[in-house]
Amino acid sequence: MTETTTEKRTALYAEHAALGAAFTDFGGWQMPLKYGSELAEHRAVRDAAGLFDLSHMGEVWATGPGAAAFLDYALVGKLSAIAVGKAKYSLICAGDGGIIDDLIVYRVAEEDFLVVPNAGNAATVAAELASRLEAFTAADAGAAAGAVALRDASAETSLIAVQGPNAEAILLSVAGSEDHEDIRQLKYYAGIEATIAGVPVFLARTGYTGEDGFELFVGNELAAQLWAALREAGQAHGLIPCGLAARDSLRLEAGMPLYGNELSREGSPFSAGLGGVVALTSKEGDFVGRAALEAKKAAGEGTTSGRRLVGLKGLGRRAARAHYPILKDGVVVGEVTSGQPSPTLGYPVALAYVDIEHTEVGTALDADLRGKAEPFEVVALPFYKRQK
Repeated sequence: MTETTTEKRTALYAEHAALGAAFTDFGGWQMPLKYGSELAEHRAVRDAAGLFDLSHMGEVWATGPGAAAFLDYALVGKLSAIAVGKAKYSLICAGDGGIIDDLIVYRVAEEDFLVVPNAGNAATVAAELASRLEAFTAADAGAAAGAVALRDASAETSLIAVQGPNAEAILLSVAGSEDHEDIRQLKYYAGIEATIAGVPVFLARTGYTGEDGFELFVGNELAAQLWAALREAGQAHGLIPCGLAARDSLRLEAGMPLYGNELSREGSPFSAGLGGVVALTSKEGDFVGRAALEAKKAAGEGTTSGRRLVGLKGLGRRAARAHYPILKDGVVVGEVTSGQPSPTLGYPVALAYVDIEHTEVGTALDADLRGKAEPFEVVALPFYKRQK
């Protein structure tokens, strides 16, 4: 791939190159697409463990006595309700209710929150939060809440993920003994400070693959050391490095949305099946996009009107891809957002926005695969759910 002056590389780029990774541009970053067989990488995560570099993701800290109230104003969820050591999935929406990004917020301490946006949106989210902080600080409620400081730590932070049924065993094999019990007790959507292979990290359990797994936030200067230690420790547990191709097929099987595919500035939380993320009743006071989202909900968007995101199971062998039309009796009633053959399930799967009257589970639909109608059926999400 031709190198440009604008491409960004993670602190682990040299590690990936040494492993023979095939690189791809993702949100302006040169990221490993795969190291060998993307199918083998996918199966390793389902059966054993995979090691991912996610350092292209953003990390923005909101701290201070007013941080919880500010995030309640800036995001659609009730972030002030997060207990210390826990995390919450949320959205940052525009004033018209469109989705700017989906993100995870960790409450690391009483007044310290870590906001993690997607790679391509990291700079946008950081700038949007800064703009919203100015409005929040100027408002009476913001002034009463107390001081808030924002710090974009994206450029100095690396993020490594270990995903798969053997993930916990791998982490325990290199964790300090004082952290063993905390790691075993760590629940889904929670995080702790820990020492892994002698490296201080913020360790979270919020995977995006449908499997058990951990994410390790670490300073860039220690990222390569941590990556190497995890690779070495994981060899006895079947761990292999995995690229973005496997990450995409894993998250699709798990029915998890991807910004730019299922989520967009033109979309809304209700059509995407994320209405439960929007705290219209549980959160007092105003937040950015509230009036527009209340209007969308009142209009039945995603429930009685418009289109809704659904899962589709292929009844044949051909896969539907993004932007392929969805048909009912030859009439276009939707559009695919993500689709490919499922390595785990053995048949094609897809996510698609479909007219509300055709979204019942069991509904027979067709995908227009370049002029040929291929049969699909609406199914409940996720397509794949791990055995606990």
